[in-house]
Amino acid sequence: MQSRLDKSPVATWWWTIDRWFLAAFLSLMGLGIVLSFAASPAVAERIGLDSFHFATRQIIFTVPALGVMLAVSFLESRQIRRMSLVMLCIMLVLMVAVLYIGVEVKGARRWVSIAGLSIQPSEFLKPAFVIMCAWLFAEHKRQPDIPGNLFAMLLLVLVVSLLVAQPDLGQTMLTTGTWGIMFFMAGLPWIWITVLGATGIGGVFAAYTVFPHVALRIDKFLTGEGDTFQVDMGRDALINGGWFGVGPGEGTVKRVIPDSHADFVFSVAGEEFGLIMCFFIMSIFAFIVLRGLNTALKEHDDFTRYAVGGLVTVFGLQAVINMCVNLQLVPAKGMTLPFISYGGSSQIAIAISMGMVLALTRKRPEKRKQMGFALSQRAMPAE
Repeated sequence: MQSRLDKSPVATWWWTIDRWFLAAFLSLMGLGIVLSFAASPAVAERIGLDSFHFATRQIIFTVPALGVMLAVSFLESRQIRRMSLVMLCIMLVLMVAVLYIGVEVKGARRWVSIAGLSIQPSEFLKPAFVIMCAWLFAEHKRQPDIPGNLFAMLLLVLVVSLLVAQPDLGQTMLTTGTWGIMFFMAGLPWIWITVLGATGIGGVFAAYTVFPHVALRIDKFLTGEGDTFQVDMGRDALINGGWFGVGPGEGTVKRVIPDSHADFVFSVAGEEFGLIMCFFIMSIFAFIVLRGLNTALKEHDDFTRYAVGGLVTVFGLQAVINMCVNLQLVPAKGMTLPFISYGGSSQIAIAISMGMVLALTRKRPEKRKQMGFALSQRAMPAE
């Protein structure tokens, strides 16, 4: 335990960090390892790998993810902006490169191999995109002469264009939705709400018309016809688990669904550990989002407010989409459950995002002094 008299960087970090956030993130990481041991052995054996191949790799991914999250949480706001700008530029270049040299999987190019490592640039793009948009919105509010809102719109158009070109419509909707919520937090006029709402509806219709796989997934969801094997099995697994589950290792969904350790790990949790476990997982995600939005609401600094709000929003929306797919409430879409689903790029990218949340929500004495000075100035009677 660190003493409050200790002024070292680690001690200062410990006494200023939001430990509720930290505990929630560590809980999700721990659940990811536990559920990987539950869901992945059957998948590994089916494709001829060692039973604990994916579980071992999940631990290997989690260790650096934890290190990255803690390292980022030590940064100041200015350092986070600078890091995000560099990361945004690099990922935009890789997003262009992936269209030409990326690995094609099921008709989409989303991965690029660098030094033997497979990287999904869109995962790392999201936190950088949120931070830079938060900065642009904040600068426009601070000085209306600065066209921050316009630059944020242009950045959104650029990012969405690259995502659609892959194509990755799930990440497109996630990014656009998060941007819209941040714009709303920044004082979005009602006319823009109407325009953006109409644009979103038009985008969905265009995706349905242009991309056959999107039309197929929506049609299958609405009619229940066609190949709905994975989503049907995922839903049935949750029903089969009941309140308390069939027991660790006793589930059947992981033996037949190819992505049970990734996109459908929530169904495995429900079948083997019951709806109680599902509600527990949902409550952690809800806690993170609600605490993040509540913290953002109380924050006096515009940049911090928009950044924290945007980061927890993209985190929460991704979790909601994954869980809704498992519950067959939305059309099937491959999207990981943050910190729990198997995946290296996803783990590291989400760790960076949540490290930023930890850094931006730290209690900073200089901010309290400035706030106290401002309040005292307001309280002074006019001469």
